[in-house]
Amino acid sequence: MQRRFWISLCLILLVTVIGGASRLSITEGFPSLYRDYAGDIFWALLVYLCLGTLFPKWSIVRIALLTLCFAYSIEILQLYQAPWIQHLRKTWFGMILLGSGFLWSDFVCYSLGCLLGIGIDLVYLLAMPKELTNS
Repeated sequence: MQRRFWISLCLILLVTVIGGASRLSITEGFPSLYRDYAGDIFWALLVYLCLGTLFPKWSIVRIALLTLCFAYSIEILQLYQAPWIQHLRKTWFGMILLGSGFLWSDFVCYSLGCLLGIGIDLVYLLAMPKELTNS
């Protein structure tokens, strides 16, 4: 499967905005399920989309497996509490990349985000004419 760079880039930007917005106070009227879990779902979807953009010829299965391995590894790494990594987690970038605390529910969120990525790729494959997906 060959992914289109500009379509992928637009999706990455859209998911970044939506995922980031889920962590802001503007979501106070939203259901707590959305406020509590949407950011983690969109984070995993963002990882999936970034991998698909960086490696456009990789299969859906390969991208999904690497997304889950990366996301699950980051979650397990949150059990490591050395002072240097705790200091890193207090920065904006460290918080976004490494998270702040281990939660079992994050594994479900990461799986759902990965499934969303697979769904996007499958819709793209089905919706695009064959000659466009191979270019």
